[in-house]
Amino acid sequence: MNESSERTNRLIHETSPYLLQHAHNPVDWYSWNDEALTRAKEENRPILLSIGYSACHWCHVMEHESFENDEIAAIMNERFVCIKVDREERPDLDHIYQTVCQFFTGTGGWPLTMFLTPDLKPFWGGTYFPPEDRYGRAGFRRILEAISNHYHSEKDKVQLVSRQIAEALADVNEPETGSSIPDGGILAAAAEALARAFDAQNGGFGSQPKFPNTMSLEIFLRYWRESGDEEYLRMALLTLRKMAEGGIYDHLGGGFHRYSTDAEWLVPHFEKMLYDNALFARLYAQAFQATGDPLLERTVRETLDYVLREMTSPEGGFYSTQDADSEGEEGKFFVWTPDEVREVLDEREAVLFCQQYGVTPDGNFEHRTSILRLNQSPARIAADYGIPKEEVDQISARSRAKLFQARETRAKPSRDDKILTAWNGLMIGAMAMAARVLEEPRYKDAAARAAHFVLSQMRSDGRLRRSFRLAAASGVGYLDDYAFFAGGLLELYETTGEIEWLNEAGLLTDTMITLFRDDASGDFFMTPPDSEGLIVRPRQGSDQSVPSGVSVAAMDLVKLASLQNRPELREMATRIFASHAEDMRRNPHGASNLISALDFYSHGPAEIVILADPDVEANRAALRDLNRRYAPNEIMILVRPGVEPPPIARGKPRFGEMTAFVCRSFSCSAPLRSWQALREELDTG
Repeated sequence: MNESSERTNRLIHETSPYLLQHAHNPVDWYSWNDEALTRAKEENRPILLSIGYSACHWCHVMEHESFENDEIAAIMNERFVCIKVDREERPDLDHIYQTVCQFFTGTGGWPLTMFLTPDLKPFWGGTYFPPEDRYGRAGFRRILEAISNHYHSEKDKVQLVSRQIAEALADVNEPETGSSIPDGGILAAAAEALARAFDAQNGGFGSQPKFPNTMSLEIFLRYWRESGDEEYLRMALLTLRKMAEGGIYDHLGGGFHRYSTDAEWLVPHFEKMLYDNALFARLYAQAFQATGDPLLERTVRETLDYVLREMTSPEGGFYSTQDADSEGEEGKFFVWTPDEVREVLDEREAVLFCQQYGVTPDGNFEHRTSILRLNQSPARIAADYGIPKEEVDQISARSRAKLFQARETRAKPSRDDKILTAWNGLMIGAMAMAARVLEEPRYKDAAARAAHFVLSQMRSDGRLRRSFRLAAASGVGYLDDYAFFAGGLLELYETTGEIEWLNEAGLLTDTMITLFRDDASGDFFMTPPDSEGLIVRPRQGSDQSVPSGVSVAAMDLVKLASLQNRPELREMATRIFASHAEDMRRNPHGASNLISALDFYSHGPAEIVILADPDVEANRAALRDLNRRYAPNEIMILVRPGVEPPPIARGKPRFGEMTAFVCRSFSCSAPLRSWQALREELDTG
């Protein structure tokens, strides 16, 4: 056993895989706790706060270069109280100090490196730093010495800067006051603004690095549905197809990597995040509803099958992330050379596969390896070789299966197996929606198992916990946990019609209102009122890599207002939209999900309650057609025989094999006694 594996610090007692990765560093790490904060005050030491997550490539680089370096660790231990935080467990701390990092540098990211006074006020920070000066960045060793000297020799300047930053943070954390919600033109304005940033050649927004921005792409789909302008559908589909064909997608195992380092979606950062794949699966399912494109359907299935295979616990909860690195190299698990392909496939298969997926002797990645991407279409290859396209498809599918099995023998990237309530909520919703759209019971069953797991293992005294690992739940639940999980339950209710999920969503939403709502503004905080005192009680109104918690809360409120016949919840949503009206007008990219929620609110929504037996073939066929319509402002509930309907439809008459009601604004249509009558009602509504 080497010295580093024998040596341990306090993090050895943590459960977070990210913190445990640092448990053998020579750094005298603390987790964020009273002991660390008290020591900083008693010894008048600045705090070195380092925030990251287990799948983060540059977090691994900084650990290896600096935190495993005995000389650098000695400076850290001598001059600072060093605190390591898993951003996935503490989104409140990450949000606060990422905001501050943007004040200092104009950008953020991970690893986040922040220097604080003992009263938690930041006075300097950044992201990744190399150990010595390079890449145009100051070296971490030099930074540590300069920051320590500055803290002790120029206290007045440190106090001034920290006070100014704290005041600026308090200012940006205050909700805007608004008395009215944006008018119906907000969706058009947002779509037009986003279109101006659209990459017409490669899809997506901006140049590089290129992030998925699923919430903004949904704006394009919604506006196409509302306006009929095919250009917005074209932009959404161009992006989705380019991503599904690019290196950001795992063509052998399914699922998407975090983001692309280039404009073409070719070279990703290879970590896979549960939340990304939930958001992708949902968006691709919506695009499939809009087009019926089999590529989109296949992408949904392969993505969710990846989650079921690699990211699902035996008890049913969904794991958090899969690492970018294996055997110390980023992406090594995922890349190929022509020789490696020929070792697995016969000569004909290898030639066709390498041509189709761009595997070349020179490669497109490090060490002359190739990231798989759809380099040529099956139709083009069929034409080149004079064989039927169907034969190319068969050879391609067979080759991918063989290479996947061969890849399974490689050293796999590590997996962060903690289960987060919020991210499970997103995946439950994606699984439930895909089950409905694709008629795939496996996804419905997986969503229900995960929902039961969270409710039974991650809720205590009516309140959600943030994380679960090693047979124990931990951490307070944040706004995201309540909003995302309630949203997942509502999607599961829409798929199953089982009243249990609606009731649980209603209870959790009531708790969310009690814990997080600011009665003065109608906005929501990230943290509950009894959480620890930080320098500010944070709010997060903008979408980041996941939708903002307040936008999902607004969507939940509007849905529950209809489903449970509770108009007071709709009024709460109205106040959210008014509070964030300027955000939506000024920054549609950061407010995309809230704009989608407002669009949903503004159109009713329409609630379709269908009382029918889905085992009757005529009913099943009609339900398939309805579920495959892209209708983002409708809620459709199938009530099977003997199952309790939602409150708004209780007491309604039922006739024969099928009865339906279309409900809007807390009132319902007359009973519709045929599928044709229902379609006519929807077309005229």
